[in-house]
Amino acid sequence: QVQLVESGGGVVQAGDSLRLSCAASGLTFSAYAMGWFRQAPGKEREFVAAISWNGGRLNYADSVKGRFTISRDNAKNTVYLQMNSLKPEDTAVYYCAAVPSRVAAPTTAYDYWGQGTQVTVSP
Repeated sequence: QVQLVESGGGVVQAGDSLRLSCAASGLTFSAYAMGWFRQAPGKEREFVAAISWNGGRLNYADSVKGRFTISRDNAKNTVYLQMNSLKPEDTAVYYCAAVPSRVAAPTTAYDYWGQGTQVTVSP
């Protein structure tokens, strides 16, 4: 079955960087657009970034533009989220998601989700 496993979360200070990884299995990775979402305590899950099947098209939430970078390695079945200049408001559980489509928009309905990885940014 399809599995998405996130890693790379942790506790950092404001201004630090983290790189999240999401390893996919059980699917033809290159046929899927991938996305990252996050959910902070007491808030709804929100879109962070998305990447098309070949990495040629990227989408970002306004709140992370210029600080976060999504990328993928189809040979490794992995999608990444490089997070720089982290802020306390970036604290959340981060999830990766997959949809069998070449491209994905912020409102795309994703088919598969990982379990999430916690990112905590202290002031």
